[in-house]
Amino acid sequence: MAMSKKQIDSYKKRLLDKKKSVAEAYNKNKNYGRLTEDEGTQDLADKASSAYTKEFLYSLSNTDREVLQKVDEALQRIAKGRYGTCVECGEGIEKKRLEAVPWASHCVTCQEKIEKGLL
Repeated sequence: MAMSKKQIDSYKKRLLDKKKSVAEAYNKNKNYGRLTEDEGTQDLADKASSAYTKEFLYSLSNTDREVLQKVDEALQRIAKGRYGTCVECGEGIEKKRLEAVPWASHCVTCQEKIEKGLL
């Protein structure tokens, strides 16, 4: 499944846009976390809500880091001319899958095996 330079450039732009939006969200969350730390007098309910929010933002940032890593790996595959090919079996990744998840590194079949713990 050979892709045209135009298609590759389109995916590259989407990957770079995703990287930028995740970085912006991360910085916004980091700043929000700092603001909640600076709130001096809070009642118990506010402290619980603040703790929950911080925990949520922390878990979100773990997901963000994972997405950023996958986006960077996809950009490396573009640079090496391997984008759109499953890293496991070498088959082409379906266009619909790349449209939905441009940083996908596995075809649907291999991804399902990974999720079942078979790979």
